[in-house]
Amino acid sequence: MMKGQLAGLMKQAQAMQDNLKKAQDELATIEVVGESGAGLVKVTMTCKHDVKRVAIDATLVGEDKDMLEDLVAAAFNDGVRRAEAVSSEKMGKLTAGMPGLPPGMKLPF
Repeated sequence: MMKGQLAGLMKQAQAMQDNLKKAQDELATIEVVGESGAGLVKVTMTCKHDVKRVAIDATLVGEDKDMLEDLVAAAFNDGVRRAEAVSSEKMGKLTAGMPGLPPGMKLPF
């Protein structure tokens, strides 16, 4: 490999690392809503799993405590799945242009 090619490759890797950092910062601001019980429990979180809000429909208050706890857990899990889907899509677009780079590989090498 020529010295110029190596420098170009390193420059490309640095640009990709900068783009990945920007995307990760953006994921911290993108919010998703996880739901359960047909929307009776909603959890709003960022794609970095920082929970912003928990909303519980008033009809559930005073109901069966075990059921409410299950619905809250299900809403959190739904939110995490949605956040992961958005993260995978956003990061996949960035790494798609790098030949031979396994999905999810961290930079720098």
